[in-house]
Amino acid sequence: MSDRTQAGNREQFRPDGHEHDNFLLTTVVGSYPKPTWVNRARDQYESEESDFDAGDWQEAKDDASRLITDEHVRAGLDVVVDGEMRREEMVEFFAHRIDGYEFNGPVKVWGHNYFDKPSVVSEVEYADSWLVDEYEFTASVTDKPVKVPITGPYTLASWSFNEHYPDEEALAYDLADLVNEEIEKLVAAGARYIQIDEPALATTPDDHAIVGECLERIVSGIDTDVRIGLHVCYGDYSRIYPELLDFPVDELDLELANGDYDQLDVFKDPTFTKDLALGVVDAHTAEAEPVARIEENIEKGLEVVPPERLTVSPDCGLKLLPRPVAYAKMENMVEATRNVEAKLDAGDIDVAAPEPNAD
Repeated sequence: MSDRTQAGNREQFRPDGHEHDNFLLTTVVGSYPKPTWVNRARDQYESEESDFDAGDWQEAKDDASRLITDEHVRAGLDVVVDGEMRREEMVEFFAHRIDGYEFNGPVKVWGHNYFDKPSVVSEVEYADSWLVDEYEFTASVTDKPVKVPITGPYTLASWSFNEHYPDEEALAYDLADLVNEEIEKLVAAGARYIQIDEPALATTPDDHAIVGECLERIVSGIDTDVRIGLHVCYGDYSRIYPELLDFPVDELDLELANGDYDQLDVFKDPTFTKDLALGVVDAHTAEAEPVARIEENIEKGLEVVPPERLTVSPDCGLKLLPRPVAYAKMENMVEATRNVEAKLDAGDIDVAAPEPNAD
């Protein structure tokens, strides 16, 4: 089993000249509201009557990525993403890039919402890189560290029709090997912070052992200097904790603000041994939480882990919010984080989190 416990790769993201002795890493989960003109540009590109060609569409995506990356920088985040400006749905984007998948039209998932659910019709295979170009462009337009979110193999398998493999488990393991190959290419390109998104885990918690094996395959051969996070949302965490602690990742990214931290105590016994990326603003409410309230939320994380193991983040991707609200949430989140750091420096906060055993 891979051992990434306390790999010590977090400090590389502390900004030069950080004004506080304490450092709480700030980032986002991934998705962010697209500028309206991006969707209009897509419509033009997909229209048979338009002369908006592939080069124009590429320029539009580059401009959007540059704009949103800069928005994250202006908000003061320590680690940024481009808001996934080049992606649509989290499964569809990757399925289009993995040999073995095909699309046969949208399926209705709830209400009047449809999802272009893909089918696996043959053995999945890795062809061209999925995200290296995205990462390299984002890294070229900012001096900030860039995080790369990747939809995890378990979710890629669970949210697809399996028409080839004997079971979903076998499909997930093959997909995990492909994710490992992609991460190797990202690391070679300079990436040092990778986030695996597995929302399906919280809806089918009995399969945590499958996810664990997928993660073992994903991190195989990846240096411990590369930070690996796992984002899990929308579920009853008591059904997958403490099993989460056995996963070979550095950081567990959890949605807790939306539930008003009702599940916080789940992570206190047994002692939380990973780094914690704590959701401190709700991705589902279209108003920016006040700075003071976010400070209180951050301090809840200090009941679980000490400051040197706490990452501050929204609950989930912000793509469904109005863009001004998403920006205000980030800006307030960063201000609250710096305020909590100052309080920690002054000794005004009692950190309740226990230190994990050395073994």
